[in-house]
Amino acid sequence: MPFRPFNDLVDDAKRTITEIDCEELAELLDPANDVPDLVVIDIREADERARGHIPGSIGLPRGILDRDIAKVVFGGAVADHQLARPIVLCCAGGSRSALAAVSLRAMGFTNVQSLAGGFGAWGKSGRPVEHPRSH
Repeated sequence: MPFRPFNDLVDDAKRTITEIDCEELAELLDPANDVPDLVVIDIREADERARGHIPGSIGLPRGILDRDIAKVVFGGAVADHQLARPIVLCCAGGSRSALAAVSLRAMGFTNVQSLAGGFGAWGKSGRPVEHPRSH
């Protein structure tokens, strides 16, 4: 099998997943729209997330997402009815989250979306950004 560059893998992933933009995510996060059980998972590394993140998002780096999603998001085990829980994945630019969406779909999750443009687009859109408190 010949080498396939990262960008080719991302392009393939984006053809098979659903992406949403910042406006769509903001609508989902708006309490007035009452999207039950919505979870936004920031798959960036801890040092990236420390520079700011989408309010209410859960930090679960890509490297451990597949292994730890049941424990961190679902309290230990994922019941069949929870596979349809709305999940939006976010990374820095939208590439890693697209690949992660493919992985979660392969695990059985049916309502997974990737934030197009990632946290970079979110910040540029002027949407709220949360910063960890300094100690």
